[in-house]
Amino acid sequence: MSNLTWDWTAITGNMDVLLYGAWLTIKISFISLIISLPIGIIFGLGRLSKNPVIRFIAGAYVEIMRGVPLLVLLMWIFFGLSAVLDAAFGIELNTYAASIIGLSTFAGAFLAEIFRSGVQAVPKGQMEAARASGMTHTQAMIHVILPQAIRRILPPTASQFIMLIKDSSLISVIGGVDLMLKAKNIVASSFAALEIYTAVAVIYFIMTFALSLIIRYFEKRMQKNEL
Repeated sequence: MSNLTWDWTAITGNMDVLLYGAWLTIKISFISLIISLPIGIIFGLGRLSKNPVIRFIAGAYVEIMRGVPLLVLLMWIFFGLSAVLDAAFGIELNTYAASIIGLSTFAGAFLAEIFRSGVQAVPKGQMEAARASGMTHTQAMIHVILPQAIRRILPPTASQFIMLIKDSSLISVIGGVDLMLKAKNIVASSFAALEIYTAVAVIYFIMTFALSLIIRYFEKRMQKNEL
């Protein structure tokens, strides 16, 4: 039985590559969050629509996206949707585009529920008071309801960004360049799986923990401003 040794040089010698991978992970996650925000708003409002067709479409999107594993969605987009787009329009999705589309559509479903619950958390009397003052339903939603809902949805939206960072590790399966793919490449050449994947776990923890501290800080600031 061979002795287990720890090779620090496998980590220190590849730290620049791992940190660059971490930067790519944050970049892809942030872009996906920005794209998923309007998706969440549109389908969140769709879930609240009085039109049954719109409500059904929005509900179907949310339930399907929440019910399908992200890994399956990413592979379907990269191998399935890309082939359809290539055959129909000559558009072939690269791993970067497929990763962004997959993460955005997946996160959009969760943000839709966050947005819906945020709007519903605003007391109904606010809408009634706005309508009584002469505002239309749309005007009341934009000027009265949404500003109050946004304050309620900011913390869970920030938490969704943390989830995106962790979920983005799956894009390496389709060849998406991020921290996990960089780590896999290093392990393939150095065979230092324990050291590299331990370093990756620590880097992911540092990124998510730092973001959680920032979120808590702004939550406290918002609570003080509301007092």
